[in-house]
Amino acid sequence: MMSRTLGSDGPEVSAIGLGCMGLSHGYGPPVDRKDGIALLRAAVDRGITFFDTAEVYGPFTNEELVGEALAPVRDQVVIATKFGFSVDGTRSTGLDSRPEHIRATVEDSLRRLRVDCIDLLYQHRVDPDVPIEDVAGAVKDLITAGKVRSFGLSEAEVSTIRRAHAVQPVTALQSEYSLWWREPEAQILPTLLELGIGLVPFSPLGKGFLTGAISSTTAFADTDLRSSLPRFTEQARTANQALVDHLTVIAARTGATAAQIALAWLLAQHPWIVPIPGTTKLHRVLENAGALDVELSPQDLAELTEASDRIDLTGDRYPEHMQRWIDR
Repeated sequence: MMSRTLGSDGPEVSAIGLGCMGLSHGYGPPVDRKDGIALLRAAVDRGITFFDTAEVYGPFTNEELVGEALAPVRDQVVIATKFGFSVDGTRSTGLDSRPEHIRATVEDSLRRLRVDCIDLLYQHRVDPDVPIEDVAGAVKDLITAGKVRSFGLSEAEVSTIRRAHAVQPVTALQSEYSLWWREPEAQILPTLLELGIGLVPFSPLGKGFLTGAISSTTAFADTDLRSSLPRFTEQARTANQALVDHLTVIAARTGATAAQIALAWLLAQHPWIVPIPGTTKLHRVLENAGALDVELSPQDLAELTEASDRIDLTGDRYPEHMQRWIDR
């Protein structure tokens, strides 16, 4: 597995990481605990060293799963987790990045992850009620105390990134970025390049859509978050199929899969980008890692970019009640 460095002085990680959320949250019933542990350990055996979780996934159960699975190989992996939501029982109730809440959340995450120090700690979503300088200052204190190594933001806009970075250097920004969501290219990517901040794209395969495994007739369970996303209505899937069709053409030409082509395009954009595709299946872990062996020609890359530019993708990323959590 090839490696990449997050940011100008961040951790060295596998060039493709593993988003762990779907093992416990968001895409239907959680996997059997033993199966989840086996998957995570098998991923390590195959060179994956970067694992992403959050307290709100479950809530809490995903951190516990990741902690148990990776405890025997702690010195081989980089674990990222997140704070920023208040949780009541089994559901999140809103944003909360007050410094006292950050400190309490970190103590709980350390215990669940079975670690002495969190490698990369993200603010999960920007809290408009708490100045980002206070958030960065709280994380800076945790870094000084040896409980956190690096600071990250998620779905933050440029001015927020700059203000946070002035207080505590930001190692990585986690945001959605893929062939079907390229908004970060306009302002976010130039800012990250300027400041020496790495990018960790979540949903690099469009929540599964870019793999070609989802069609207009696919049915999603009520417990699958995609059942409520505007981009996954039947109409949107029908309209957006044109992008997947183009991926499939290039995949056939190169002997790869559509998922591998989508990841290879993303990896080619900048050397400080580390996508974290999620899955519950080992063969998908192997398929995603195989994207590192795909060599896209300049023509292939240009064709993919042009196709993404040309196709007017249908549907918002999130419903209105979730849009309010995006920093703009």
